[in-house]
Amino acid sequence: MPTLYEVIRRPLITEKGLQVKETEGTLVFDVAPEASKTEVKQAVEALFKVKVAAVRTANVLGKERRRGKFSGYKPDWKKAYVRLKSGEKMPEYVNNY
Repeated sequence: MPTLYEVIRRPLITEKGLQVKETEGTLVFDVAPEASKTEVKQAVEALFKVKVAAVRTANVLGKERRRGKFSGYKPDWKKAYVRLKSGEKMPEYVNNY
């Protein structure tokens, strides 16, 4: 069983992620590629002390990156959208300046 921080690597703080957080009550995380939806749900509930309603995941393919004549690919990764149950307090993991 992986630790909580191996399952959830970091929150994704993007314009789309913050918009979804405010309008739909959904958190967006970069998670381990081998993590299942139930592992993500248990990790979020343990870390943030909230109740999770649903988890959606998406596998993101790494993009090609070039540096002059050399090219390579960024690694593939997995994204998780975690919707909280209604009435749950939204955790603050970023300072909104």
